[in-house]
Amino acid sequence: METALDIAVTCMSVVVVAFYSWSLRAHFSSPQVPSGFKVISAVVAVTTLYFLYLVWSVTQPVGAQIVGLGLEIVAAVMFWWAIAASRRARLRFAFDPDNPDSLVTTGPYRYVRHPFYTSYIVFWAGWAIATWTAWSAVPVIAFIVIYVVAAKGEEKKFASTPLAAEYDAYRRRTGFLVPKLVSA
Repeated sequence: METALDIAVTCMSVVVVAFYSWSLRAHFSSPQVPSGFKVISAVVAVTTLYFLYLVWSVTQPVGAQIVGLGLEIVAAVMFWWAIAASRRARLRFAFDPDNPDSLVTTGPYRYVRHPFYTSYIVFWAGWAIATWTAWSAVPVIAFIVIYVVAAKGEEKKFASTPLAAEYDAYRRRTGFLVPKLVSA
């Protein structure tokens, strides 16, 4: 059972990282690749190798692997839902210096303002749980910080666009990375 779960976690994890990599060429675009985005890419590559090492070198509890795998599946579904909702928008790479020129409020964007970042955090948390070591929390915390900083920067840019008022109303009724429990 453990080997089967190791294989399942490995396959799902690699597939999700491949989804994210695909989106960099096929969904997101920027005139140039921002340096902050390059940092995220490097952290993703190193963390992927680290987590693969942990999956195969440390014995994990079956329950942790099942929960972690489940979270990875949830993250993948959320990611593709966000892709479908934002297909026509011109979304840019994280840390792009240009101002946004579109606002997506359908699909998962009805519930959270940054569903891509939410899906990434859920994915990395799931993989960390599946590896079942305290050290796997370190990259997850780093990713949370990176994605929050990126999201906050994106939100600030809306203030200087024609979408400022619409975004402010959207921000008040929608959760940042998790859905609001009570509508404001």
